[in-house]
Amino acid sequence: MIKYVSFLFCLLISHLSIAQSITGRFTKLAKQTIKIEGFRGLQTYPISTTTCDEKGNFKLVYTKSDYGVGYLISEDKKPLFVILSGEDIEIVGDALSAIETIHIKKGYENLCFEKYSKEHPKREQALNAWIYLEQIYAVDSLFSNQTAPNKAIQLEKKRIKNEDEEYLAKLPSSAYVSWFLPIRKLVSSASIIAQYRPKEIPSTISAFRALDYTDQRLYKSGLFKDAIENHFWLLENCGKSLDSVFIEMKTSIDAMMVNLIKDEKKLNEVTDYLFDLLERHSLFQASEYLALKALNETSCTLNADLAKQLESYRAMKKGNIAPEIQFAGNSFLNGVKQSQFSNLSSLNTPYTLVVFGASWCPKCSEELPKLIQNYSKWRKNGVEVVYVTLDTDKSSFEQAVKTYPFFAYCDYEKWESKVVKDYYVFGTPTFYLLNNKREIILRPNSIAQTDAWVDWVLVQGNK
Repeated sequence: MIKYVSFLFCLLISHLSIAQSITGRFTKLAKQTIKIEGFRGLQTYPISTTTCDEKGNFKLVYTKSDYGVGYLISEDKKPLFVILSGEDIEIVGDALSAIETIHIKKGYENLCFEKYSKEHPKREQALNAWIYLEQIYAVDSLFSNQTAPNKAIQLEKKRIKNEDEEYLAKLPSSAYVSWFLPIRKLVSSASIIAQYRPKEIPSTISAFRALDYTDQRLYKSGLFKDAIENHFWLLENCGKSLDSVFIEMKTSIDAMMVNLIKDEKKLNEVTDYLFDLLERHSLFQASEYLALKALNETSCTLNADLAKQLESYRAMKKGNIAPEIQFAGNSFLNGVKQSQFSNLSSLNTPYTLVVFGASWCPKCSEELPKLIQNYSKWRKNGVEVVYVTLDTDKSSFEQAVKTYPFFAYCDYEKWESKVVKDYYVFGTPTFYLLNNKREIILRPNSIAQTDAWVDWVLVQGNK
């Protein structure tokens, strides 16, 4: 009896671990390594690796845990995306880089994927061409009275859209492609919609807001990052005023959070990536809103490092009073050691740009020459610079500041420095633009952005 139960148990385990195969032949990949990798949110992971034989034949395996989208990749680094839905797949061709030679021979969902991937771009191209003609026939008096061509354009537009929608509608609801292809279509459409079909922007934004970032199908699709990026790119390029764009972004953030607060891991992953994305695009109102939204959420715990980074927006947001800086270490003015100014307030200038940098920071090395170059113009317009360095070597610092025309300060305590902690500095360079009351009026992300502010507010404003 015990042996019989053990046999059944082993049989069950064997059944659960059955792997599906990806086989085929790439004639130009003889004896080369080929592998399949999968997606987990923003990351990828290896699934299976093999070496093609002398004729280019190969066999890779995947399991139920890899359900979603994977990509084949060889030594030429050209990926081929495949649907990992539990079916055996057979692919033939010359090489992954020779996409025109590749053909799916086995695997229903991958055949559907291949067919749609070839036909949909052609439909999009044709649709955009008809829309272009439609605009000409609508506004140009040479064509506007031609009812027959106008009617034909409308009919062809409708036919193309219907053909695309009917193909997707006929896919079995249980198939992964029936979910994946419409989402892929949505994510890839952002730039086309913005450029050629602006009337579709509101419905496209609504579709992005309806995405559930806790859905495992999206998490494993390879579209996770693109969905975030293209959603906010479309908002940024929707043709509205910047104030209206920020309102739209806040609405989108709220929509994303509805499901994310139920999944702590994905909340941290999406928040971290989106915050960095918004910061890189100088969309500070939106990144501040995201930071405060995430910090105020009590149902999930934020990663400690992420929480510290976001906390800077609560403590150091625009309008807050920046902490005083006591110049307790070495401070220099115009390359000469000084004792006249004991703290930040004693500089008594209309505006102060506080810059946190370090000699070991590659980005700081790029920004520092621009800072030196612009300083003279800024100073004439009432902007002083206080450069706080996180260096630890006294002689190196004192040698470097000889070339600095502005105020420079270092206490040699790096990340443990009181001023670094007071200003919530988690990376270099970090910038804060303050007025004469130490009120934070801008959190620039570069010297270029600061210079643009000086030109717009101070130089142009004084004319």
